[in-house]
Amino acid sequence: MSAPHRIDVHQHVTPDRYRAALEGIGIKGGGERLFPESSPATLIAAMDRTGLAAAVVSVASPGTYFGDIGFTRRLVRAVNEDLAGVVAAHPRRFAAVGLVSLPDVDAALRDLETALDTLKLDGILLLTHTGDRYLGHPHDAPFYAELDRRKAVVVVHPKRPAATGWAQFTFPDGYSELAFETYRAIANLYWNGMFARFPDIRWLMPHAGGVTPFLAFRMSGMDDIAAVHERSPDGVDATLRRLHYDIAQATHPAPLRALMEIADPARIMFGTDFPFARNAGVIEQSIAAVDAFTGFDAALRRKVERDNALALFPRLAFPSP
Repeated sequence: MSAPHRIDVHQHVTPDRYRAALEGIGIKGGGERLFPESSPATLIAAMDRTGLAAAVVSVASPGTYFGDIGFTRRLVRAVNEDLAGVVAAHPRRFAAVGLVSLPDVDAALRDLETALDTLKLDGILLLTHTGDRYLGHPHDAPFYAELDRRKAVVVVHPKRPAATGWAQFTFPDGYSELAFETYRAIANLYWNGMFARFPDIRWLMPHAGGVTPFLAFRMSGMDDIAAVHERSPDGVDATLRRLHYDIAQATHPAPLRALMEIADPARIMFGTDFPFARNAGVIEQSIAAVDAFTGFDAALRRKVERDNALALFPRLAFPSP
């Protein structure tokens, strides 16, 4: 096996304090699954087994807001401290993105300062929606303005939609709704002009943008609406090319080809969603799929697997472990 070089920009940990807090309000997992074992030791063992050099970790869905903002503030503080501890204990293997206490914008601004300035985390994770607001809601503009001022890295992660009263399907909704959630967030950010208004935020979209590559034509119809064009004058195509994307759970040739049509190849990054992916062998499967994908030549494959990630996460620019 060659020396490890790949950086996985999409892995998850669930610190003990996070699990305990959620169990205290009756939540033991995300979606239809219990939280998997996801300690740093578990992640490192999997990385060593599969030849990954490093990973970017986060605490994502179901998030920290369940109606009690005091609970959210306390939990965000604990999670960010624990993430900083993971990085401090394993500085050559992990970068981490912290949480903020949305929908409380003032608290989120304080969290942002602590996460980036005090704890030295590598960016911020935002869920596609929090409470009744999707990303891009005008109420959150002061928070986006501070992200923009800092040129912050913002990693987006889907959360199952809160809609009720839908017709019921019988398969687990993680097989579909998470991909649609990412598109909803991207579309809402665009519709409200947030990408254009705050151009220095470095957005990293998960799962190849969800269904965004397949809905790019429909989304481009927004450019025909005068008010949207005024807010987002660059247009859908140029805006999508400025976003960064990971390819976690999207390494089938069809979504990879579709992503290549809308994205700047210098902004596509390797990711796996380990250990939350349903397929236990997701790291091995993702590596094999990227190796086999004919849309990547050797130079671009190296950039997707490592070099592109270093533009957002320079902490990980170490020699291979």
